[in-house]
Amino acid sequence: MSSMQPCGVSDDDRRPPLNEVLEVAQHGLALKPKRLPSWLFYDEQGSALFEQICEQPEYYLTRCEIALMDEHAGSIADVLGSDVRLVEYGSGSGLKTRMLLRHLHRPVSYVPVEISPEPLRQSVARLAQEFPSLPLQPLCADFSKPLRLPIPPRAPRHTVLYFPGSTIGNFENHDAAVLLRKMRNEMGDAGGILIGVDLKKDPALIEAAYNDRAGVTAAFTLNMLARLNREIGSNFELSGFAHRAHYNPMAGRIETHIVSRHEQQVKVGRNNVSFRADEAIHVEYSCKYSLEDFAALAARAGLAVQHVWTDPERMFSVQFLVRTSTVAC
Repeated sequence: MSSMQPCGVSDDDRRPPLNEVLEVAQHGLALKPKRLPSWLFYDEQGSALFEQICEQPEYYLTRCEIALMDEHAGSIADVLGSDVRLVEYGSGSGLKTRMLLRHLHRPVSYVPVEISPEPLRQSVARLAQEFPSLPLQPLCADFSKPLRLPIPPRAPRHTVLYFPGSTIGNFENHDAAVLLRKMRNEMGDAGGILIGVDLKKDPALIEAAYNDRAGVTAAFTLNMLARLNREIGSNFELSGFAHRAHYNPMAGRIETHIVSRHEQQVKVGRNNVSFRADEAIHVEYSCKYSLEDFAALAARAGLAVQHVWTDPERMFSVQFLVRTSTVAC
């Protein structure tokens, strides 16, 4: 059953309990090579660090997407049509969302879905001030799992799932297709998906975005280990590990790892985990697409690209997907 939080944020009880965090960490660190899931980045501290990443000069993604929304939010709203229920996956600070909401025609409600409760509360408070007549129905949940969306205050003409920021790139191709198929089910027959997609470009520009000079991305990556220390009592010594992000041009993606600086042992629950010098934990992919690549991925999920908007330099795209008649295998 859903429960209501004091702040009015609906919680679908799917945020991972601490015993699940422990199980995930023990399982991932026993693999060869070691892996940890990227959702472990996003506790309160990680979410705050990610907001700082978006402000770094090397991190072109947010700048380009904001420039795109600044230029095209009106035409995007026209394509979405009137009486839309907007459901946003991983709502974060909501800057791009506010740009879109200002142009939507008679929106039915806005449903931000965010795994970190405090950033969700803060975002909803800001939106309530700017859009006092818009029904806000926040949902504290992991968007990668099936969602129980709140009942809208009136019947929407369309449900549009909004997934900005190129977060789809954090999923390998198979998993991205699975997520898009889940979104296709949640949006319903008449719905659509408005999604941010980072485009392929000069590898040096891409790599710099994930290795900012100020070291904010490194702090964000290593916060995953700090979270394990805080939540399950691990004893990672953060100075013994380093952030590494490298662009793999063959796969078309950034591959992010946490690398052990020397041979060491770490306690994770009752397990002792051994690390060799230079041994890496894989923590995230950030896939980049050509327009053709992404259209093919969408087709695997039974979706067709109906509209594409790009920033002036064609670094980034926002795409609107609708159902095709059949789902490809």
